[in-house]
Amino acid sequence: MFGNFIDIILAVVLDWIIGDPYSFPHPVIYMGKLISFLEKKGRKLCKTNASIRAFGGFIVIIVCFISFIIPFAILKFLEFYNIFHHIANILIIWTTLAAKSLHKEAKKVYYEIKRGDLKEARVKLSYIVGRDTTNLSKEEIIRADVETIAENTADGIIAPLFYVVIGGAPLAIMYKAVNTMDSMLGYLNEKYKYIGFFPAKIDDVFNYIPARITGVLICLSAPLVKGNIIESLKIMIRDRKNHKSPNCAYSEAAAAAAMGIQLGGTNVYFGEVIYKPTLGDKKKELNEDHINECIKLMYAAEVLFMLIYFNCIY
Repeated sequence: MFGNFIDIILAVVLDWIIGDPYSFPHPVIYMGKLISFLEKKGRKLCKTNASIRAFGGFIVIIVCFISFIIPFAILKFLEFYNIFHHIANILIIWTTLAAKSLHKEAKKVYYEIKRGDLKEARVKLSYIVGRDTTNLSKEEIIRADVETIAENTADGIIAPLFYVVIGGAPLAIMYKAVNTMDSMLGYLNEKYKYIGFFPAKIDDVFNYIPARITGVLICLSAPLVKGNIIESLKIMIRDRKNHKSPNCAYSEAAAAAAMGIQLGGTNVYFGEVIYKPTLGDKKKELNEDHINECIKLMYAAEVLFMLIYFNCIY
């Protein structure tokens, strides 16, 4: 147990220092290629909406199995080579974490806003969100960036840590595959609503507990951004259902409450207008400094998770 905790700590620190190097052959790249290959095959083979939805379930089974069995086999093979087993475990866990890369990509948008280049800010934002960024105003760009940081605090940090704690690195990698499937296929528009049905549902299941843990951790971190813990918890609970996803509202509402801002509202995805209710109370006008504040909440939530885990095992 202690050995696994040290491995997780080292993986977290590695992520903070290095993040995802662009030249590194990240597992998510290969997950994405597999998902894309299977999607194309499914669309060729399936002629009805029911069959393509069923094929989406097949994609979930295949991708989850492969993403779990490969790291499991690697770690099993290295089980009797202690130092190499720990190195492999650390590296695998590291690939599931996204704090540094989320920080870096979110700050690229921040810097363009500070320079007054909204056109380039929209381009940078388009790399990390699914919505159409072409005509977003300055406030909408900031809102999208903050929402992405808050949502991915759950998806890209707390959820992988949660699964590595309960099931080791292979389960964390499998979670990453589930999240990647949802990112690629889990949209509510006409193109994806059938093939993405099961990928979206399984992602909802996997994120159910981590999303709620993340929301609470962000609320507990509220004083870092001059927020109130109790008030943040109340607003998170009040607004927890103000999202089409059963999970996303927890971290986004918690972040909005902690910073005293309002998130949510209408967005455009692949040409379709998707209305979302608002999250939080508009006590302050959104500005670029809220991007930095949300990054603080992200790191604070991660540190709190590790401290709670440490206290649980000792």
